[in-house]
Amino acid sequence: MIKTFKNIILLLAMSASAFAQQTVTPGVSRELAAWRRTEIGDIRYQLDFQVTAAKSESIRGTETIYCRLKSNAQPLQIDFKQNADHIQAISVNGKTIKPRLENEHIVIAPSLLRKGKNAVELQFIAGDASLNRNEDYLYALFVPDRARTVFPCFDQPDLKAHFALTLRVPSGWKALANGTLKDSTTNGSQTIYEFADSDLLPTYLFSFTAGKYSVARKQIGQFNAEFLYRETDPGSNVDSIFQAHADALRFLESWTGIRYPFQKVGFAAIPDFQFGGMEHPGEVQYKAVSLFLKEPTKDQLIARTGLISHETAHMWFGDLVTMQWFNDVWMKEVFANFMADKVVEQLMGSETFNLQFLQDHYPSAYGVDRTPGANPIRQQLDNLQEAGSMYGSIIYHKAPIMMRQMELLMGKDNFRKGVQEYLHKYAYNNATWNDLVQILARYSRYDLFSWNKVWVNQPGRPVFDYTVSYKGDKIDRLNITQRPETGAQRFWPQAFAITLVYADSIRTIRVNMNTASMELKAATGLMKPQFMLFNSDGIGYGLFPADKAMQEQIFSLKSAVSRAAAYVNVYENVLSGRYMSPGELLALFTKSLVIEKEETNLKLLTGYIASLNWIFNSPNNRAAFAPQLEETLWKAMEAQTPPNNKKILFRAYQNVYVSNEAGKRIYDIWQQQQPPAGIKLAEEDYISLALTIALKNDTASSVITQQRDRLKDADKKARLNFLLPALSSSVAVRDSFFTSLSDRKNRTKEAWVVTAQGYLHHPLRQSTAYKYLPQSLALVEEIQRTGDIFFPQSWLGATFGAYQTKEAWQVVQQFLQQHPGYNPKLKAKILQTTDNLYRAQKLVE
Repeated sequence: MIKTFKNIILLLAMSASAFAQQTVTPGVSRELAAWRRTEIGDIRYQLDFQVTAAKSESIRGTETIYCRLKSNAQPLQIDFKQNADHIQAISVNGKTIKPRLENEHIVIAPSLLRKGKNAVELQFIAGDASLNRNEDYLYALFVPDRARTVFPCFDQPDLKAHFALTLRVPSGWKALANGTLKDSTTNGSQTIYEFADSDLLPTYLFSFTAGKYSVARKQIGQFNAEFLYRETDPGSNVDSIFQAHADALRFLESWTGIRYPFQKVGFAAIPDFQFGGMEHPGEVQYKAVSLFLKEPTKDQLIARTGLISHETAHMWFGDLVTMQWFNDVWMKEVFANFMADKVVEQLMGSETFNLQFLQDHYPSAYGVDRTPGANPIRQQLDNLQEAGSMYGSIIYHKAPIMMRQMELLMGKDNFRKGVQEYLHKYAYNNATWNDLVQILARYSRYDLFSWNKVWVNQPGRPVFDYTVSYKGDKIDRLNITQRPETGAQRFWPQAFAITLVYADSIRTIRVNMNTASMELKAATGLMKPQFMLFNSDGIGYGLFPADKAMQEQIFSLKSAVSRAAAYVNVYENVLSGRYMSPGELLALFTKSLVIEKEETNLKLLTGYIASLNWIFNSPNNRAAFAPQLEETLWKAMEAQTPPNNKKILFRAYQNVYVSNEAGKRIYDIWQQQQPPAGIKLAEEDYISLALTIALKNDTASSVITQQRDRLKDADKKARLNFLLPALSSSVAVRDSFFTSLSDRKNRTKEAWVVTAQGYLHHPLRQSTAYKYLPQSLALVEEIQRTGDIFFPQSWLGATFGAYQTKEAWQVVQQFLQQHPGYNPKLKAKILQTTDNLYRAQKLVE
């Protein structure tokens, strides 16, 4: 222990010495971050932004950075990713100096600095991109390292600071920020909002929004919570949104044993926000369409509860205790998802929780973990400018599965005690995954460090197989094995269930598998079943056997969780070339549409049907099967009783229809605004119908413009105007639209761009869209540099997600061959998003 500690001290000293000799490099390197962490403390930013009504005019800012330095022996690097002309004036400790901007850093000479307190005053022009400016509103979104694109700062997660903010905005605008509002005054055409010092925050959690908003307030516990939104017809959603926050706060305070840790509760609904939400304390930002639900399905209600609970959980996990470096960004996301699921369980019951957990996490995790681009949960990160590429389904979906397995291993009480100790120990500070594991290990009888290696530090999933022998009508021996799908030999310690299904009963056996193979002794002597359902509780992770004998019998299983687990597993097996072909599974799942009554299971099935139909079915087979699929969906919709089930089947029909008869039926529903019997359609549903009609009937200019003219909401009108050329019947217009996306300013509304890409590359339009594929790949690096964290993956998914041809796969192969030194994280994103295309080469009949 002593020797190890001395080695660490020596390495840190060598690192600091090496850093002192390095040149200034772009981004925030790990070496720079580590050096600043040891040298800088007591940081406070005093910021004042002048926001003009005209979007074309620059936002000007003044700033004072207060900090304490342990030493003034080295230059001080302040991050600012703008051109030198954006710095209008700078003084250090009262002395005006000429700005020195080098490789995205303002460099201040040691002679200007003091050991102890320092103050750096700046006048600057703010960068626009991360302020997300619109005609009459803006919002700051700085995760993971975008604060430095707007104002000079120390843009790393382990240098927390207090932020004192003043906003000068056009009169009539509302504003919301992290700190409580101290004062607001209106002077002619300008309103000045002055906010109190924020709680201690990293730069990526500092935020504000201002614009033409409506405002609602309601008491949540001890807080008068504030809600900003632009929805013209909010309906009863506002009260339910406040209630969902109150429910989440109440549960999380109880579970963590820590009162809500920040000075205010506030949130804003942003039109076409890039993410589902972002957890800025006191100013949580949400995608408006995720909050304002009209005629919602059960799945949408669960999703909204989960989203609000996810962002609320971040107040403890990520905001109160923050990762030290963005290689552990997954820690805040895993706990946010994991705790959100617990809120759903408390509000909606264990059956809903188990079903939602399975449906939400497993398909998404498998969709990445089965690919050649799979990444471990914990990744390597050398520079924060690469942090955005670390986000994805592994940290959002595999990590909660891992955490649930850990909770099962430790026991719920021990797990909770360990997490509570972690939160208390590192409150308002930073911690690493290893810090947490060391605490949890004290509450566990198992070796969490070895467990951690395979679950957290390595990618991939196990493949399970079995052998069974019988003596007469009884099981003599049942053996289970697991192996990695790819890579070196290893096994995943985990718990799951196997259910033996008989004509009039079932027998479930719990399995705790801590080896590569095991004999399931509990099965010996049991009667031979009709079939065996592996992972019947949906808790296990991996590719499980799909007993060939089950077929249509899976639709008759009483447990909705078991049915969902079977649907997920058989689909994953088909994509791996096991048990049956995509066409056979498409036919099997189509038979379920009348039988399956559980709403979210029906949504899962229709999603798989769409995927099998468009991606893993040849155009000839698709055309041949279309009449049967359309008819079955429509009849199932009429036969199902629950309105939400009908709506899910109607949406599936809208997705897959290709016949003229179906097209006329859909057009009449849209034109007359008369939905099928038993279904209620909201405004968003009619917008979706208009877009589908335009895609499939080449009537974009008439249908979309008519739909646009029906709308009152200016934000929704603007979205349709943007999408109109992507759906044009003219190839030349679509070509021109795609070309325009090479210009960054035309990609600012990322959600719109992703939707447009999906329409451009829809299977019905692919014959004219192949030519876009090389340029789409060529733009990925720029999209990563200029876009938000999910944009590269979303762009790639919308581009390649529905292709199945050899020509498209050759474009991908050629691009990777021509770029042997390509950014490895972006290469992984390409391999992840083109995995279905790769598999389609073998599976399409």
